[in-house]
Amino acid sequence: MKKYRTRARRIMALAALSLTIILTGCAGKKEAAGDKLNVMTSFYPVYDFTLKVGGDKVNVKNMVPAGTEPHEWEPGTRDIASLEESNVFIYSGAGMEHWTEDVLKSLSNKNLIVVEASSGITLKEGHEEEDGHKEEDDHDHGEFDPHVWLDPKNAKKEMENIKNGLVNADPENKDYYEANYKIYAEKFDQLDQSFQETLAPLPNKSIVVSHEAYGYLCSAYGLTQVGIEGLTPDSEPDPARMAEVIDYVRDNKVKTIFFEELVSPKVAEAIAKETGAKTAVLSPVEGLSDKELNAGEDYFSVMEKNLAALKEALE
Repeated sequence: MKKYRTRARRIMALAALSLTIILTGCAGKKEAAGDKLNVMTSFYPVYDFTLKVGGDKVNVKNMVPAGTEPHEWEPGTRDIASLEESNVFIYSGAGMEHWTEDVLKSLSNKNLIVVEASSGITLKEGHEEEDGHKEEDDHDHGEFDPHVWLDPKNAKKEMENIKNGLVNADPENKDYYEANYKIYAEKFDQLDQSFQETLAPLPNKSIVVSHEAYGYLCSAYGLTQVGIEGLTPDSEPDPARMAEVIDYVRDNKVKTIFFEELVSPKVAEAIAKETGAKTAVLSPVEGLSDKELNAGEDYFSVMEKNLAALKEALE
């Protein structure tokens, strides 16, 4: 039911925007100030990657506000109006932004360059319940797990796709975008190496997480995730699932139950209390708080914190 309500709100927003365009005659895209590209990004990872590649050649506006859980977010009329004035729209894809298709179809800005950052990445199938049916929730991500950026190799590919999109929109600055990408491509490689060297020798390989977002990370480094909840964090597990996770924690001597900053930790804390485990943050890097952004945190610093948390939990 919630899915239909949010879809209805989106349709109403699109209708309101169409009326605004008709009344104002503002159907074309606005020229970028100072010859910079106007770029809209869907949520934090692609926003961060775009800033890094685009540098001072782009004006980047992120759609999902800081500190907001992106699984639950829906674009409003102002967001769609901003897309009408943009040169480039960048989203992660793989089903993460469930609203993208409807919004893009509504736009009158036919010159908008659209970049699906996950294009070319081998996707993992979404979570399946024990009866073999795929998880269904209020925000259907479709067939695949969308959290591709948690494997640094995939994040590198996303940045490459973003770079190519910027070059397509602004070929005169191709060398600039290519040079920026090369700098961060090396950082992704270094991050991947750090994860491999740190996690490979650790004796334990299983993690218990509140939100089953770490499939790509686990596949990359030989880990297994047990999710209290599924691919989206906005539902609560039933008592049977809670009992299963508690038994797993006890049987496998799991020391740490991971939760994330943008979602209530109460379920993770309940399991930890029941089993004697502790809780710790493992970020899916879906969004940073204003405090983190003001402190200069970014994808790389948060992933380094994730690595330190995993090392402590699995030693």
